[in-house]
Amino acid sequence: MHRYMPLSLIASLHQLFIIQARKPNKEKKKMVKYHHILCLSTLSLFQCCLFIPCPCAATTSTRPLRPTSKLVDAVCRKTYSSYSFCVESLYSDPRTPTADRYVLAYISFGLAYFNASTTQHHVAHLLNKTVGAQQLQLRQCYHDYNGAVSALQLAYDDLNSETFLELANLAGVASLAADDCQAAFNTTSSPLTKMNRDLKGLCKICVVVSNLFTGLA
Repeated sequence: MHRYMPLSLIASLHQLFIIQARKPNKEKKKMVKYHHILCLSTLSLFQCCLFIPCPCAATTSTRPLRPTSKLVDAVCRKTYSSYSFCVESLYSDPRTPTADRYVLAYISFGLAYFNASTTQHHVAHLLNKTVGAQQLQLRQCYHDYNGAVSALQLAYDDLNSETFLELANLAGVASLAADDCQAAFNTTSSPLTKMNRDLKGLCKICVVVSNLFTGLA
């Protein structure tokens, strides 16, 4: 069971991480790993650092005020989805302008994990207020997003162990969960359409970033 840390300590560690992440040395990977483990361990209490900048912050953001980095530009042009969605999502993290592929992997999977976790909590909230046929559809979505969260957690484990071969597959599993949730509503209106679409978009980013480690990019 995770031991939650005071918010002030989390904020201090995050500021230290931002400083260290700009330095191209071996300590950077250690700080990357620790920061994301910390973010995941505090998710249920703080919704993954809602009160401080975090790589798993919400995907909504303003368009960057300066040109994207070459790496981000290359990744976003290969997502085969909205280029602006890709750029704005990645730039919601302050480290993106100087991120290498390793840091960008943490950022992209962090965004996807946050989306999936937040959506699962939202579905649970809707279930408490819904009766009738839609409740069955929401139960299916809760099950689907439980699978998405689990897959993205495994992706974090792979990143922490620097095992990259399954990253794209795990992102694909999470993306299919969004498809299955959307399909559960069939022809009826889904209250989760935007969240499903956002998770699929974030998972596409994760796949492209994953391929940077396997030579498929």
